[in-house]
Amino acid sequence: MDHVKTANRVSVVSIIINTILSAGKLAVGILAHSSAMVSDAVHSASDVFSTIAVIIGVNLSAKDSDGAHPYGHERLEDVFSIILAVLLFVTGAGIGLSAIKAIFSSNYAAALVPGAAALIAAVVSIVVKEGMYHYTAHAAKKINSTALMADAWHHRSDALSSVGSFVGILGARLGFPICDPIASVIICLFILKAAVDIFISAINQMIDKACDPEVTASMSKLICEQEGVVCIDLIRTRCFGAKIFVDVEIGADGELTLYEAHDIAQRVHDCIESEFPDVKHCMVHVNPKNVRQPLA
Repeated sequence: MDHVKTANRVSVVSIIINTILSAGKLAVGILAHSSAMVSDAVHSASDVFSTIAVIIGVNLSAKDSDGAHPYGHERLEDVFSIILAVLLFVTGAGIGLSAIKAIFSSNYAAALVPGAAALIAAVVSIVVKEGMYHYTAHAAKKINSTALMADAWHHRSDALSSVGSFVGILGARLGFPICDPIASVIICLFILKAAVDIFISAINQMIDKACDPEVTASMSKLICEQEGVVCIDLIRTRCFGAKIFVDVEIGADGELTLYEAHDIAQRVHDCIESEFPDVKHCMVHVNPKNVRQPLA
């Protein structure tokens, strides 16, 4: 359950920081007459809801197997990753569309010049959100959580949004208000790419995609090193949420007793599940091989 504890701890920290940050940016945006900062505050507030979705997804996926779900609930985390990817895509698309409309329709001459406080708030937001990205991404990689990684990218999208706010506010103060929407369009592209990458990763785990060839090769090498294994006839892997299922057919001496063949299969099973923590279950089938030379 360390997986769940880590995700919950990171998520609680994320909710607290996002709540404080969004409230601060909203106040500064209103007082400093910065629409970019107000939009940035709304973006930060949306991250609170996405993080709550992560907590729900991770905790549901950690439920034990039951009669209706004998293989477990790990795929629920992928479901929530897909939801978060869609939310991230919608957020990015909204930023892009608003920026494009601003480029072609804004009355720049009538725009209020944002106060210097908005610049300071943007810098603080960039530093905090980029720090949260690295903190969350590190935990996501440690526990192999797609939902937590999606939340990490929400932090980075917010940091990028704050970069756009900074550039726009600075440009407006220097007399170039169009800088804000142009920067927002560029940021939009980064956010959309992150959303698509998260979506594809989650879908691959939903459709039983095989794990990386390097991992399969390492498994094969370990299996061949086990006493009694003559060869590997077949090895298949499939991702199941954050876990991996392995099916392997090994060849063993056909003259062995059933007990001896079972011991070999058990050794293969145990070494795979102990050496590869992400493997939830390894199924081993033993095929008889004629390894003894006939008498002359």
